[in-house]
Amino acid sequence: HVQLVESGGGSVQTGGSLRLSCAISGQTFSRYCMAWFRQAPGKEREGVAAIEGDGSTSYADSVKGRFTISNNSAKNTLYLQMNSLKPEDTAMYYCAAGAGVVAGLETWRYGYWGQGTQVTVS
Repeated sequence: HVQLVESGGGSVQTGGSLRLSCAISGQTFSRYCMAWFRQAPGKEREGVAAIEGDGSTSYADSVKGRFTISNNSAKNTLYLQMNSLKPEDTAMYYCAAGAGVVAGLETWRYGYWGQGTQVTVS
C-alpha cells in the first residue's frame, strides 16, 4: 500500500520561500512519475510540477522560474522548492505518484495522493 505524506507548508510573506517534502512509503516504482498539485478554495486542482524517473521535469507556466521539483531516491522523498512566492500561490498542495513513465500535469496520470499541506502567502 503506497502512502504519501506531505510536510513543509506554512504561512509566508510575498517574496518568501518554502520547501515542501513528500515522504513515500509502501512501494518504490522502478519506472514512475511524480508531481505536485495544488487546489485553492473554489478552484479545480491544478498541476504545478512533475518529474519522471529519468529526472525530466515539467512545470506550469505560472510557476516556471520560481518553483523547482526534485527527488531523492535514496530517501524516497519528493521535494518542491518554492521561491518568490505570491498571494496567488496560496493553496493546499498535494503530492502525487503514478506507475506510468511519462509525467505530466494531469490528475489522471496519478493513482496515489497525499493528504495535502497548506501554503498561505500574504
